[in-house]
Amino acid sequence: QLQLVESGGGLVQPGGSLRLSCAASGFILDYYSIGWFRQAPGKEREGVSCINSGGTTNYVDSVKGRFTIWRDNAKNTVYLHMNSLKPEDTAVYYCAASRGMYYGSDCVTAGTYYYWGQGTQVTVSS
Repeated sequence: QLQLVESGGGLVQPGGSLRLSCAASGFILDYYSIGWFRQAPGKEREGVSCINSGGTTNYVDSVKGRFTIWRDNAKNTVYLHMNSLKPEDTAVYYCAASRGMYYGSDCVTAGTYYYWGQGTQVTVSS
């Protein structure tokens, strides 16, 4: 059974850092594009970052320079390191996977992805 499990969320002060993990089971991440998305209360789910099966990464403007995505194929896990966190980064963060190599806006579009995790809460507050 294909499964994605997010972890690493929590409460952090503004300016702090967190590292989210997205662990896959039941399939090999090497062949998949992985996206990170977030949804704040009362808002639509939005793309944050992605890494395709070739290793190309993409970030939305609001997180560029602060977030870093990478994959560890040996651990079948994708990570999202978040620095300089702001209150507006508060949301439930989801990872998603879809087989293939997606680029550009497709890589950060929710409709691209078939498999989704359950999400992990990130709260940025003093």
